[in-house]
Amino acid sequence: MLIAHTIRALRAGLAERQGPVGLVPTMGNLHDGHLALVTAAADACRTTVASIFVNPLQFGAGEDFEDYPRTLDADAALLEGHGVDILFAPGVEEVYPDGRADTAVISVPALSGLLCGANRPGHFDGVATVVAKLLNMARPDRAYFGEKDWQQLVLIRTMARALDMTADIVGVPTVRAADGLALSSRNQYLSEDERRVAVQLHRTLIDIREAVAGGARDFGALEDQGRSALATAGFKVDYVAVRDAETLTEPRNDGRALRVLAAARLGRARLIDNLGLLSE
Repeated sequence: MLIAHTIRALRAGLAERQGPVGLVPTMGNLHDGHLALVTAAADACRTTVASIFVNPLQFGAGEDFEDYPRTLDADAALLEGHGVDILFAPGVEEVYPDGRADTAVISVPALSGLLCGANRPGHFDGVATVVAKLLNMARPDRAYFGEKDWQQLVLIRTMARALDMTADIVGVPTVRAADGLALSSRNQYLSEDERRVAVQLHRTLIDIREAVAGGARDFGALEDQGRSALATAGFKVDYVAVRDAETLTEPRNDGRALRVLAAARLGRARLIDNLGLLSE
């Protein structure tokens, strides 16, 4: 496996390999959810590139940029063992040569201020910007993202379509622990007691999904019930929301696929999850 720290080295490595190329962008500290993306890319593409870059642009004031776990050596060993051809691990100066403050920023206004964006101002501008840069750097045929970050997936697809990007944006189903908790690098922030409580996030979404499957259509009431259940369990709730799966707009009761999404804080960890509803 080639480890490239510069765009020039990445592109030189790609020039020596055959397509199609699959890109898996990550921030490292890899778990089985990331490896599912790698496996999907390796199964469909001749060349698989994984990137590891803790992107400062998507962290807000008081968030965990400095503390975010960085485990490059262990991550590299995992990626090599799962068939990755090139690991791209640039520094901040390589990705933002003009500096963070002066870099050009991409925004997707219809999506960046909703849900997680309402609670993390500027976060999705940072996500859109770094993903656009990685797509330009690697020029993949396909790029793979987890469905756990559903809003991020919708935003990236919207950005790619709006900017006429050629990469196919592929969503990969959420990987979960045995009790249903969605895997996340931030799960390690949970204490033992908090870890036992954390599964309630997934269970709350299941309750909403089952209610909708049973005919419930008062989505506002279901959201209220979900928020109440999480608060009772000990979460500080950011949101529980039922939205159109493709646009994240409010449901219109027209049979379109829906998604229930939630974000809540438990101790140091901010946890997110989502499930498909109705025809999805």
